[in-house]
Amino acid sequence: MISTKKALAAFSISALMMLSAGGAGFAAGSGFTDLGSVQGKEKIESLKDRGLVKGVNGSQFMPGSVLSVAQGVQLISGGLQLSLAAIDFIKAPVASDIFTKVDDDAWYAEAFINAHYNGVDVPADLDPKEPMTKQQFTALLVQGLEKAGNLPLIKLAPVDIDDEDQIDPSHQGGIQRSLVYKITALDKDGKFNPESKLTRAEAAVMLYNALEYLKAHGNR
Repeated sequence: MISTKKALAAFSISALMMLSAGGAGFAAGSGFTDLGSVQGKEKIESLKDRGLVKGVNGSQFMPGSVLSVAQGVQLISGGLQLSLAAIDFIKAPVASDIFTKVDDDAWYAEAFINAHYNGVDVPADLDPKEPMTKQQFTALLVQGLEKAGNLPLIKLAPVDIDDEDQIDPSHQGGIQRSLVYKITALDKDGKFNPESKLTRAEAAVMLYNALEYLKAHGNR
């Protein structure tokens, strides 16, 4: 097998740095002036200080904006620092070989590739332009966390979720584990609200919580 690590070094620029100012949704900024009293403000600012989330234009984070699938996958890949550095390929992978709706030159293409080759099961037909639901983001984030941290399997005592009938069966395990990892929590009515559209702020807080768990329990 021919190693292409040198070629991939240029191709696999850190997802934290590879965002276009307009489309990426996490472009460079000097500070966030629009967080106000947003819930989780301190967590978002902590991620910003560590270079894991960035503003959309200058100093604006736009915390209430709905997260797109592209932004969500980018946030997971970048925040968990998923890369191809330790993987050998005969030829450098391209997004269109894996995903039906991801252009090879799209700003988020590398994030999709990195997620895929690090064991995150991003559906091949997932549309990057669509809003990302809470259950979609949770399931992918948990997969990324477990792979990045080489976490052991845990024995679950399933939590009763009042709106469990709205959860995609393929996401149930990840959602249950997200509750154990304290990445997410049920609302006051015991609901998860799986089909709700995530905001940028909510997704960033979930990433922060995942990284806290990784710091305490990860084995990488």
